[in-house]
Amino acid sequence: MAFAKGKYAFGFCDKTGFRYPLHELKEEYKNGAPTGFLVGPDVWDGDQPQNFLGRLKIFDPQSLRNPRPDRVDDSRGIFGFDPVGGNIEMTGSVGSVQAIENETGNILVVGDQASGFVGSVSVTEPSASSSVNVTGVGGTSATGSTTVTSNFTNYTVTVASGTNSYGSGNKFYIDGSVSPTLSLSEGNIYKFDQSASSNSSHPLRFSTTANGTHGGGSEYTTGVTTSGTAGQAGAYVQITVANSAPTLYYYCVNHSGMGGTANTP
Repeated sequence: MAFAKGKYAFGFCDKTGFRYPLHELKEEYKNGAPTGFLVGPDVWDGDQPQNFLGRLKIFDPQSLRNPRPDRVDDSRGIFGFDPVGGNIEMTGSVGSVQAIENETGNILVVGDQASGFVGSVSVTEPSASSSVNVTGVGGTSATGSTTVTSNFTNYTVTVASGTNSYGSGNKFYIDGSVSPTLSLSEGNIYKFDQSASSNSSHPLRFSTTANGTHGGGSEYTTGVTTSGTAGQAGAYVQITVANSAPTLYYYCVNHSGMGGTANTP
């Protein structure tokens, strides 16, 4: 039996019904088996390799040994961030934040920008010139609880006539009180500002002996820094209280009986 062939032989696509030269029609296959359809070249789709998954053994020598799991696992939920990529992925709330600022500067804690809130925030900022700004989600929620503490204390020192345990005469005034007994906590920073002109010729120092060098003791220097000249702008004495520091006494280098006690509980 003779079949049509040659350039004048035409056939019809079993998918579109369009006419094509017979020699251009292609057999359609699915999952490695012919469907019996002849289709035009513009709608023909070769049998896809994903149809053979599991049916062919594939050896890939470039595969990673002991590969890490996909980064869509629970790591973001556990850590609150992507430990590989580094960007924060959380869309919930910020539960608890603790920030410690060791020098001057600003601290900003902001809640989740989508739907959460800042739960509790504990901020330690040891500088009087630092500022702390804690906010919840902009426009939708609020800050849960905020605790801002400081391990930095600034004392203003002046000199005036007064009476303390040593008697009457010129005395150190700390924040307006004459030779008060101070309480200095371990690890905290205390700055004694001596920029007031009344401090001229009265540099403040520390000792482990009452009345300092005037009482037979010596200057205590552990954790102590000084700057400038007493009575001039920018002058100060600063101490970072060491662990297990002894009871200290503040005194004037040049004059006896001006200071007081600084306990270190």
